[in-house]
Amino acid sequence: MAKTPAYGGKGGGSARPARRTRGFEPAAGLMRDRIRTAGESRGFAASRILTHWAEVVGEEIARQCRPVNVSYKKGGFGATLTLLTTGPAAPMLQMQLPAIRDRVNAVYGYNAIAKISLTQTAPQGFAEGQAQFAPAPAPAPKAPPPQVVREASALSQGVSDDGLRAALEALACNVLARHGGPRDA
Repeated sequence: MAKTPAYGGKGGGSARPARRTRGFEPAAGLMRDRIRTAGESRGFAASRILTHWAEVVGEEIARQCRPVNVSYKKGGFGATLTLLTTGPAAPMLQMQLPAIRDRVNAVYGYNAIAKISLTQTAPQGFAEGQAQFAPAPAPAPKAPPPQVVREASALSQGVSDDGLRAALEALACNVLARHGGPRDA
């Protein structure tokens, strides 16, 4: 009498659970299944469309819209991709829909998307949060106080190379500003 293996194999036992490797794992690997499940619930078979939207359609288009849903017709060929955009950007995006469809289908590897529909929203949206497609600009750095600038230029005065002197002044300004201003001699 031949014994059947306990895991997998021909004996019909339960499948062996996925075993994690020892040590540290990248966070992306730990979240891969959850991201795929969330994406598939909205119709995204390829999660790359959601996670790398700017790479798929380009930075300029990604600032104006984002993918929301992929819906499939019963018995029909191709799906409909729904994009969320603001009202003023919609006419310009409408003209670029064939190029967007080609880029998205290139990710799928076949003509998965037959149609793209645009959904407009206000810049300050409702339940899903505000529709900010471009990240907020970084705040401008504060100018250092004049006494810090004076001391930084005094410290770098003996350097003859202009580029090196400017770099040393910027470094001295940053260090002095971080540590509470000019030194008391």
